[in-house]
Amino acid sequence: MIPPDSGLGDLNRKDGEPVFSEPWHAQALAMADLLVKAGKISRPLWAKTLGAEISASEAAGKPDDAETYFCAVLSALERLLAEVGDVTFVETESRLRQWKRAYLRTPHGQPVELSRGDPGA
Repeated sequence: MIPPDSGLGDLNRKDGEPVFSEPWHAQALAMADLLVKAGKISRPLWAKTLGAEISASEAAGKPDDAETYFCAVLSALERLLAEVGDVTFVETESRLRQWKRAYLRTPHGQPVELSRGDPGA
């Protein structure tokens, strides 16, 4: 079966590499876009917060690469979600621990399932 042609072809950077190295990179930007479109955060606030996270990365001497950029995107999302009251810092940290436990309990080659990170599991 041949997938339908979107007319756009593969999305690549100028150097021929894919735009997103990891699925979570695209997902993080999509979440930010949804928050802006839903009116939860404004475009100027998103730009200001992301800019501050990028500046903090530069000040910390982190490399100027895609991974650093997308980590800044994630940090900006976490900060904004806490500021608008949708997700608290405590909830974010709790979910991070749950994902880490799930990851460590997942056999190699299997998809990570959040239920594996339940403390009672």
